Parts: sequence; C-alpha cells; structure tokens
Amino acid sequence: MDFFSFSNDERAFQEKVERVANEQIKPLAQKYGETDEVPQEIVDAMREGGLFRILFPKEYGGDGVSAVKLCIAREALTQVSVVADVTLAMQGLGGYPIVLAGNKEQKDTYVARLAKGELLSTYALTEPAAGSDVAGIEAGAIRNGDRYVLNGRKRFTSNGYRADMGVVFVKTDKEKGNKGISAFIYQKGTEGLRIARRIKLMALHDIVELEFKDCSIPDSNLLGEENEGFKIAMKTLDLLRMSVGAAALGTARAALDLALQFSLKRKTFGQPISMYQGISFKLAEMATELDAARFLVYRAADLKDKGVERVTKESSMAKYYATEMAGRVVDKAVQIHGGLGVTRGMDVERLFREARAPRVYEGTTEIQKFVIANMILREAGNGS
Repeated sequence: MDFFSFSNDERAFQEKVERVANEQIKPLAQKYGETDEVPQEIVDAMREGGLFRILFPKEYGGDGVSAVKLCIAREALTQVSVVADVTLAMQGLGGYPIVLAGNKEQKDTYVARLAKGELLSTYALTEPAAGSDVAGIEAGAIRNGDRYVLNGRKRFTSNGYRADMGVVFVKTDKEKGNKGISAFIYQKGTEGLRIARRIKLMALHDIVELEFKDCSIPDSNLLGEENEGFKIAMKTLDLLRMSVGAAALGTARAALDLALQFSLKRKTFGQPISMYQGISFKLAEMATELDAARFLVYRAADLKDKGVERVTKESSMAKYYATEMAGRVVDKAVQIHGGLGVTRGMDVERLFREARAPRVYEGTTEIQKFVIANMILREAGNGS
C-alpha cells in the first residue's frame, strides 16, 4: 500500500494483525473449515491479538476508535477467515451504538468487556419485510412503566446465535417512519427472545432470525432518547460500511494471489498460462481494480479518523466499488483456474461464494448508488 501513507502506529498495527491472521487464525480456519459456528479458539486469538480494542475508546480499555485500523484488520482477516472477519464487524456494529449514544452506566457495563472480547455483540436491524427500507420495520416496543415490551422479528442477524448481547432497532412510534425508531440493548437469554431459525447462506457464517415475543426489558436498556434509533443506526453504518469495502479488498487480494500462483505453475502448449495475453490481461485488470478500490476504502477511513463530520458519500463509494470489484476479480480468478475453479474444496471456489453477500448487506449496491447520487446532486445544487 505504498500509495497510501499509514502512520507509524497504523503500520505497526498492520504488521501485528497480519501476523495474528496468518500465524494464529489461518490454521484455526483450516481446522474448522466452512462453519456457521464461532469457534472460541478464533475468538481467543482475536482477543489475545487485541483486535477488538480498535473499536472502542481508550477510557474503556480500547485503543481508540479507528476506521483505518478497522479497515486494515478486516482486509487481513477476510483473507484467512470469514468467521473472524464477521466477528470483528459485528463487535463494531453491536458495540459502536453504545459508544455513540450510551450513558455512563451502559458504557461501564458493556464497553470494557466488549473491548476485551469477553462479550460478543450483534446488530439487529433487518426484518423479513424491511431491509433497504429501514423506515418500514414493523418490530415495535411499547412502554410499560419502567420497562419496554418488544415484539417482532429480525432477520439476517450475523453472529446472532453466538452473541452474548446485541443492539436491536424497533418502532416506538409507528406513525413517524424512521423518526419513530429507537435502539435498545438486549441480552442473550432474556425471556421472550428466541432464535427463530438459523439461516444457511451460500457462504456459511453464524446468521439467524430472531423473534421478540412479549420480551420485556428495562428502560435502562434504551440507547439515547426514544425515537433516536435511526440516527444511531446510520452513524454506526457510516463507520462500519467502509470496512465492508475493506473486507472485499481481502477477498479480492486472496483471489488475485491464487490466480497469480496458478497462472505461473499451470502449463499449456509448453508454457505457463501467464504468458498468454488472455490471462496476463486479466491479471492486470484484477490488480488495477484492487488498487483503485483500496484507495476509495482508505480515503473514507482516513477522512473519518480526521474527524470529518460526515463521510456518508465516501463510505458508500468505498463499499459499492470495492464489493463489486471483488466480485469481478474473483470471477476472473475462477476463470483462470478453469475447471478447478468451480470445484468444491478449492479456495477460489469458496472465495467466489464469499464475495457475493457483501454486495447485499449493510446497504445493497443499488442503495449505495442512490445515496451517492443524492449527495452529489445536493452538492451540485448548493454550488459546492
């Protein structure tokens, strides 16, 4: 990444996370294979490597929230383990709302333990009938004295089976659309909360549908004020969305490395296939697209860390371009491998399946384009 200037601290972190990923997590990923569980050994390796600390403030045992470090970590982790990458992402999605909107008691209760990896968290926003249209969520919470009673379902909740806790977004005023959404902390094992089903994706990881049925929680679990949930959700996504792009960088990097090595070893008509223009041009396109996407991802992360108030446009650009890029790069890698590329058990075939979901979650490609278009049109109208 010579074109992007990391600080000494960021460079040291990059070296550390790559070492943890390759020396500790990669062997564990190979041991467990494709799985929808979250093996404790992988969590322990992440804890011992201090990977969760980059998501939380120093006063609560973290290293300080860093978008650049989050992107560095996800780029490294997704090259070796989807489980590790998803676990880091969900710790951010389920922990950062508490950092943003939690009161002192909530932060004291959860943040230090999340930073240490003693608790695993998740983020429950999507519903069976509400994905891109967040205002359309139907799950609700009704106040009853000093408690709230939650009812509804949440779908595609990653790490929802393993998580010890999470943040759930529900309607507290159904007449106000997205201005009637509130955010609550919930704990695993709460009466009225159950795993309705575990969902099997084309590329496995822990992902579930949650059901809240007359689930009573104390009002002290409310994050911020009533009806502030949409703002909390969007501010959280502003940080995490660019990191989806970083995860896509890791997937694409792994695919390019496999394609390069295969093209140098595989021979046809007496020479390595890398010598043929049809293959070498594919490799050139893959490398170029990867670097272009990396610039967008780390530009967004750098702006976030520099305190730019709103990086929604840059974050959406990073997520949109990098995830689509990964799909194209992995597809070329599969093509370079020929028949082996579509054979179960081959790493490149696994990467092909893993590259698909990021174009959907945390805002589809189409939603990212919608966000970007709205913002550039608004800037043009304002003359900025």
